[in-house]
Amino acid sequence: MTDSRGPLRPTGAGRAVAVLVLVALAASIPLLGPSAALHGTGEAEVPGAAGMALLRTVLFAALCIPVGELFVNRLARSLPGTQVDTPALPHSWSPFAAAGGFVAALGLAVLVATGNLVPGEVADIDVGGLYASRDGKLALLEVNAFLVVGLCAVSRRPVTQVWPLAAVVVAEALRAHPTTEYSPLTGSALTLVHLTCAALWAGGLLHALRVLRLWSGRDDRAAAGAALLGLYARVAVVLLVAITATGVCSSLRRMPPETVLEQLTGTAYGRALLAKVLLVVVVAALAVWARRRLHRAADPLTACAPARAEVAALGLAVAASGLLTVLPVPIRW
Repeated sequence: MTDSRGPLRPTGAGRAVAVLVLVALAASIPLLGPSAALHGTGEAEVPGAAGMALLRTVLFAALCIPVGELFVNRLARSLPGTQVDTPALPHSWSPFAAAGGFVAALGLAVLVATGNLVPGEVADIDVGGLYASRDGKLALLEVNAFLVVGLCAVSRRPVTQVWPLAAVVVAEALRAHPTTEYSPLTGSALTLVHLTCAALWAGGLLHALRVLRLWSGRDDRAAAGAALLGLYARVAVVLLVAITATGVCSSLRRMPPETVLEQLTGTAYGRALLAKVLLVVVVAALAVWARRRLHRAADPLTACAPARAEVAALGLAVAASGLLTVLPVPIRW
């Protein structure tokens, strides 16, 4: 829609409503997803799976935000002929993300301390037992890592967040592949690359759009905004290739080629994986649309419209990833 002053933009209230709807939709995937995915498969649902999936989704989102900020801020400062100082960048969301990640990691650690069951009372939580198991130690590592992320985020050197964030990624990669699995280090390496690239892609795009919004009202930053989005788009192509390759390899390790079609519809894990793949296809299509606008439109910043839709789809993909972590894995060797 347009008026005499040009294109109409959504009002602040409209944006707030849209964000709330998207958050509710993303939250419904891990909360309602386990029962829906398991329906008719004959597989048993893990007790507390919905809450566990929601906590894992929050943890993944909390990881994406600071990783994306560090990534895009680095890109912004590398723009040729542009000096980007701290006031020229949007206010960091990393402290809030770290707080959310800390709470989610703490909740997951509590579940591990009760044998992956929902505790009925405080006495059921064996905190000391966390030090006695591999999963417990990894859960504690994530709790402490997010605490350090928050401290680094409010320090004078927020770039130091990269180390505790790397610890979270490594812990998640190791947690996803227990030692009883065939070739667990290979699986962990694939997950490490997949999770890192996904966090850079999702978190990076979110922060890039925040930077462009801040710069859109400044004549001296308009050209830099288009250059930043173009630079991000070039890196995103590489990230998408890496995410696709590692995702396919990880899926084939758990679902041999001759059983893939059957498991995509006959198992809960396969159904959730299929939903995630479809979301990634939508994200890729939106990314191509944004890239075409960026290079061919009279105003390159019109690419922000499909990029915003891409962020929303990426948020749903993150929720689908959280759901995948609590479903029975159909390992067949």
